[in-house]
Amino acid sequence: MVLYVFGAIVLLGAGTVGWYYIYDRWIQRDHAIRRNFPIYGRFRYIMENLGEYFRQYWFTADWEERPFNRLTRAWVYRSAKGVSNYVAFGSEVDAQQPGHIYFLHSAFPVNDEETEAYTGKWIGKDIVGKPYKPKSFFNISGMSYGALSSAAITALSEGAAMAGIWLDTGEGALSPYHLKGGCDICFQIGTAKYGVRDAEGNLDEAKLRKVAEIEQVRMFCIKLSQGAKPGRGGILPGSKVTPEIAAIRGIEEGKASISPSRHHDITDIPSLVAFINRVRGVVDKPVGIKMAVGNYDFLDEFFAYLQDRPDEAPDFIQIDGAEGGTGAAPAPLADYVGQSIVQSLPLVAQRLREYGLRNRIRLIASGKLLTPDKVAWAICMGADYVVSARGFMFALGCIQAMKCNTGHCPTGVTSNDPRFMRGLDPTRKAVRVANYAKAVQHDVEAIAHACGCKSVRDLKGQHVRVNGGDIIM
Repeated sequence: MVLYVFGAIVLLGAGTVGWYYIYDRWIQRDHAIRRNFPIYGRFRYIMENLGEYFRQYWFTADWEERPFNRLTRAWVYRSAKGVSNYVAFGSEVDAQQPGHIYFLHSAFPVNDEETEAYTGKWIGKDIVGKPYKPKSFFNISGMSYGALSSAAITALSEGAAMAGIWLDTGEGALSPYHLKGGCDICFQIGTAKYGVRDAEGNLDEAKLRKVAEIEQVRMFCIKLSQGAKPGRGGILPGSKVTPEIAAIRGIEEGKASISPSRHHDITDIPSLVAFINRVRGVVDKPVGIKMAVGNYDFLDEFFAYLQDRPDEAPDFIQIDGAEGGTGAAPAPLADYVGQSIVQSLPLVAQRLREYGLRNRIRLIASGKLLTPDKVAWAICMGADYVVSARGFMFALGCIQAMKCNTGHCPTGVTSNDPRFMRGLDPTRKAVRVANYAKAVQHDVEAIAHACGCKSVRDLKGQHVRVNGGDIIM
């Protein structure tokens, strides 16, 4: 019996190889390698697909990977697990490389008993009936339900509540999973206005008012553009648009969800300001905008317009660098359009000061800012708050498999397929989310104290330097 089974397997294998030989050699005409080298040519494609995994674990140095190297990911993993981040025998970071960030420590650093607890700055105070004062300078950036799994969003919500930080919904509307943990919420209004749209995709004020009545929703963010794809709307593949996601967003089930490149009712600066105040008039909570910086002229024209009408200004501006990007994006836009947070954040902070709007408008920074050095740098450059998306994805267990847009994320972070999502336990991962946030807070405070600052809020540009001027994130 065993010989029959073995023989059958051999015949099946030989038949399969024979069929592939005939198909590659005589039938298919798309692949020259396989046509000229049947069977053997297929190994090229297999090794090409497996190459990124072999490089990640065997061949690439700790500081060489993109978009995040192993040193960065390891820091987040250890922090999320509550493992010590102390290092021995010196740093692996090359302090001489261009773009290296370093902080100028004080000859008289602050002792523990001299520190001051961090207190956030009010957002929308004296402008709206329900202003918001965040508890933390480091929070969770926009990640939509659909782009991320329900288990991942649940873990983020519960972890955010534990750490006392806010969670941005992303443009995919407010889901029950965002609310599950009881954390503070920033509701993002994308160009498709998911969750607050009518059948034609226009803003539905009744739906917006209903969202604003939820106590957890503390502020609203109108997304103009994002670093991953400046000038292009969000993309959710049709395979990810389940009946539940379709109902939450107000779209058609199973059909790719592609947001417009801009809001149809925002065509210039006056209409932008009018839309901000329309939303604020409905919600009576802080309303801001999110954008990646492109044309410099827009900043000057926008801030000049707001100079004479500061009460109509957005309550905050979130600057997203071209380094950002948790969702699917066209490669040319992700790689070549938009300015780095390194260029844009200092520029926007300077422009706000020049136009006398710095105390009116809070500044939020995002775009690959997920370790203490990058967060502290952003605060030195003028950010009031820093938000991260991919840092918290790593805390959830993301291994940078680069499968976010396929629905086959091996860790279940970006897949709603039960096969993959079962590996992500929201209760356990929530603890890691909170641990990571607290580790960043702790280490940024340590940098501030080393620089002679009693609080993180006291960090300024004078405390940081960069080799060669530009930072390579």
